[in-house]
Amino acid sequence: MHEPAQKIVGDDGEFHVEDDEVDLSPVTTEGWISLGFFWLLGATVFYQFITRYVMNDSAAWTEEIARYMLIATVFVGAAVGVTKNNHIQVDFFYRFMPKALARGMAMLVDGVRIVFFAATVYLTWMMMQKMDSYKMTIIDLPMNIVYGICLFGFAAMLVRSLQVARIHMQRGYSVLEHPETTMADK
Repeated sequence: MHEPAQKIVGDDGEFHVEDDEVDLSPVTTEGWISLGFFWLLGATVFYQFITRYVMNDSAAWTEEIARYMLIATVFVGAAVGVTKNNHIQVDFFYRFMPKALARGMAMLVDGVRIVFFAATVYLTWMMMQKMDSYKMTIIDLPMNIVYGICLFGFAAMLVRSLQVARIHMQRGYSVLEHPETTMADK
């Protein structure tokens, strides 16, 4: 049978709504770090707005730092997408493939993802070695701070892709093969 609909406005004319409990336990460490970079980005852009339009004396450093904060937010935050396995993917063809072929292709996707992130970690590290003395344009800080954050993001994506592949192996299927599932499903 149907449960009776919850009354939002009570007989007394007041709203009676209770929020669901918020569970932050699934948020990963890199999710919190990315959120921190996002807030720093917001504060930097707000400061830039105030100095430019209120004080009519724009702070020159804010544009460069805002760009680097956006880079940090994206690269570290991308690890959250890897953890949830919800980056752009095409699962249409998996519906029509034989089950064994679909399984093999899904395992290949996991393997290629791991190799890709391992290569990006290595290449970012190599680039940091070559650009050791480069400085930021306006602020006298090494560019390797920015590349180090990108390296951290790629390394986090590598670790998370290894975890996702392990989960897929344990389950016996991936989200590509069963798009109705999520990484949270057991």
